[in-house]
Amino acid sequence: MPFSIGFLFIYTNYFILSRTIEENYVCLFLDATYLPLRRDTVQREAVYIALGITPTGIKEVLDYRIAPSENAEVWSEIAANLKQRGLKQVQLIIADGMVGLQPALLHAFPKAKFQRCLVHVMRNISTCVRLKDREVILDDFKQLHSVTNEAEARKMLADFYSTWEKQYTNLISHIRSIEKELLAFLAFPAANH
Repeated sequence: MPFSIGFLFIYTNYFILSRTIEENYVCLFLDATYLPLRRDTVQREAVYIALGITPTGIKEVLDYRIAPSENAEVWSEIAANLKQRGLKQVQLIIADGMVGLQPALLHAFPKAKFQRCLVHVMRNISTCVRLKDREVILDDFKQLHSVTNEAEARKMLADFYSTWEKQYTNLISHIRSIEKELLAFLAFPAANH
């Protein structure tokens, strides 16, 4: 690794992982993606990223980690690190539905609302439906992105359920079970959506 890139990595790593952060963030986006990383061999590993949005709308990478796979324990470590570095309150946490993630995050930030990432939900929907239905069902669900109040969202979901429940009973049952987590963003003013 050339000196300048190595130095940049070390500086960035130190700057992101040890700096003091704001006490309050409006949103905390959490996600992990798998990237091929070379150690002795090339293996796909999870790169965890925590992105915060300040009350003034500034986006900041607050933390990141690399681990062999995604799990709630690493997310708990990230939450603890954020608190140790000064984060006291988060209004909305947006993340996928990985088992154990929501309780771990809400333990660290009990006043936060938890929002399921709609993009992740749409990816899950696309894997559970027939190819011939995929485009239409995703277009129907995507309407949730543009609703402006809870009544509108509940009507949209009721229509979605009635349209697709006969064909995809288990999928609709699952979406009903996470409905509260799909609508958490509606507790905030429209400018924050």
